[in-house]
Amino acid sequence: MRILLAGATGLVGGRLLPMLLAGGHEVVSLGRRPCGVVHPALREVTTDFIAIAPPGPADAAICALGTTMAKAGSQAAFRAVDEAAVLAFAKAAHKGGCRRFLAVSAVGADPGARAFYSRVKGEVEAALGRIGFDRLDLMQPGLIIGPRAERRPAEAVAQKLAPLLDVALVGGLARFRSIPADDVARAMAALLQAQGNGMFIHHYREMRALSAA
Repeated sequence: MRILLAGATGLVGGRLLPMLLAGGHEVVSLGRRPCGVVHPALREVTTDFIAIAPPGPADAAICALGTTMAKAGSQAAFRAVDEAAVLAFAKAAHKGGCRRFLAVSAVGADPGARAFYSRVKGEVEAALGRIGFDRLDLMQPGLIIGPRAERRPAEAVAQKLAPLLDVALVGGLARFRSIPADDVARAMAALLQAQGNGMFIHHYREMRALSAA
């Protein structure tokens, strides 16, 4: 398959890229900086996303773009990445002929949420659903576990506490459990083989099952 990947330098995207290449896929990595990977089946395109041109036909597009309020520094800066860049990539992929889109969102995403972060994630999910993809897979992880390139002190503390807190999240609350970045990446790679059209939302249990398969 020919795959468009946005966010290959991030926590999930950085783990997904080698999985896709090892699986025999041709990957076009789009980002604001090089991903640092050299492979004959990999082509890199430097873009700021807002002015992105249709990247050409592809079997699927995967978006692993995302930031945090702390790193962004303002609501406007957060929206520039998690909303504007994500939607610009999705629209460019669709215009180029791509009919399958996968994206990393967040648990609790809801356009009607009072919390800004969850509300933006929900608004983006809704907007992605209106673009017209035949199949849309939305990953809704809780805290994603794994080492990041940049320092995030608060998140580092949360990652250490997560295993203790996860045991209390049972039943319907299990979807809020933390999950390793490798599991999210493996789940997305597995979904490339999924059949059927429509919008599909994947929580903790679904992602772990897909990762194990």
